[in-house]
Amino acid sequence: MVVYVDIVFLTNFVLDFAMLLAAAKVRSVTPSYWRVGVASAIGASYVLLMFVPALAVFYTFVVKCLFSAVMIMTAFGYKSFSRFAGLLAAFYAVNAAAAGTIVGFHYMLQSSNDVWSGILFSQTGGYQYALGVSLWLVALGGAVGAALFRKVNGGAKRKEKKAEFLAEVEIRIDGAAYRCTGLIDTGNHLYDPLTRTPVMVLEAAVWKDAIPKAWLQAIRADEADRIVQFLSEADEAVTEAAAAGSEAPPGVPFPWRERIRLVPYRGINGSARFMLAVKPDAVTIRQGERESTAEKVFVGIEGGTLSADGTYQAIIHPAMVP
Repeated sequence: MVVYVDIVFLTNFVLDFAMLLAAAKVRSVTPSYWRVGVASAIGASYVLLMFVPALAVFYTFVVKCLFSAVMIMTAFGYKSFSRFAGLLAAFYAVNAAAAGTIVGFHYMLQSSNDVWSGILFSQTGGYQYALGVSLWLVALGGAVGAALFRKVNGGAKRKEKKAEFLAEVEIRIDGAAYRCTGLIDTGNHLYDPLTRTPVMVLEAAVWKDAIPKAWLQAIRADEADRIVQFLSEADEAVTEAAAAGSEAPPGVPFPWRERIRLVPYRGINGSARFMLAVKPDAVTIRQGERESTAEKVFVGIEGGTLSADGTYQAIIHPAMVP
């Protein structure tokens, strides 16, 4: 049998190129074609190792996974583990779906003679179909691949849909500017009950260098009302320092004292709670070419994490966006 290595290489190069582009499409990633070409060449070169018996050790499950990871990193780079894992999963899902489809069509187009040629007769007179187990494995692999493809593609679509509501947030206060990414939440109807001012929510980590540590601990413990006690203690410290003719301790009094509010809200279990909020000078929201600035707004401080994957650090009140 004659094997044309160049044809084998070219065929696998084209297939790998198409699979990598499909994975990029599934994950909504803009690919660099020359990087995808280099990654495809790596994958096609790996196939040629089968013609070198001394390198048979490279045809193991672990090495195949490593080569796949190298191809993904070569084609798309490495920015975060979640992005890398998503692209790798999409690559496997696309390959599984494509392989299952090809094999399925192959057996659908078989003639009766092809089927009979696969039947083996035993010495006892019984018969077996030599490809029976393989067909079940192919069917199972195709089902798993289709399910994985659907999950990966669905996650990418949800991520793309959520990206439509993301915006750049710039909070200006006392000459300082704090920037982060925010999610425009149409279900956020939190207002200050006294002034009917909308309240956007911000992760405390964004202001961790501006807020006293004791305050941060109280916010993270969902005890923002204790800040009133901290303010009283700060007043006592200032009074004692003035009586002694010395300076107040660092950070006392809190420079944003006249800007803070305690905004009541209801927790998940329906209990009444308080959120520490700060009145900024202005908040600017940028989404693409659109930009809006709100001055009548409070910034509520959340001690936890608003987004599990770190996509955004603030929840924007819909009233802030025209």
